[in-house]
Amino acid sequence: MRLSLIPRQARFFELFEQEAALARESLTELSKSLAGGVSAHPRLRDLEHECDDVAREIYNLTNLTFSTPMEPEDILLLAHSLDGVVDLAEEVSDKVDLYRAAPIPDSARQLGECLAAAGTQLETAIRNLENPSALAPVLQEIHRLENDGDRISREALRRLFDGSQQKPADVVKWKDLYDLLEATIDHCESVAEIIETIAFKNA
Repeated sequence: MRLSLIPRQARFFELFEQEAALARESLTELSKSLAGGVSAHPRLRDLEHECDDVAREIYNLTNLTFSTPMEPEDILLLAHSLDGVVDLAEEVSDKVDLYRAAPIPDSARQLGECLAAAGTQLETAIRNLENPSALAPVLQEIHRLENDGDRISREALRRLFDGSQQKPADVVKWKDLYDLLEATIDHCESVAEIIETIAFKNA
């Protein structure tokens, strides 16, 4: 049974903003790591655990609140989706370390920059969850970044398989990493679409 004796609506938005800040920080740390060639995995692992804790609090609060500020299913979907951004960033960093993927190609650095920018836009979108009219330019920018990410990934894969002096092991490593980086920015766009749907549904 879901039961609430005091209003908890504001707490949901605070927690969503915490999750979005963790997503933004995770993508920023990943981008810095790809740019500098220095592992960020310990920090990203900590951020992933922090985001899990926030998501868990949202799940528990949903179960304890009689009147939620939006449909419970939407709350859980948004919490899970934001958590997924951090999970993917941590997975990229983990695999970069696991594969000892160095040096980092320019294409991977560029994808990291797209991801860092997308993280900032996602945080802005969450802050405007109750103001749908302000979402359009934010969502448009995330869509543009996703398109840029697709273009960079395609060009990177073309170079990877162009028959140059790439070692077979490096081809396998970077094919996997490019796929994962692209999946991360695709997921950012999916989260933006979820935010848009929820915002307009509750306007």
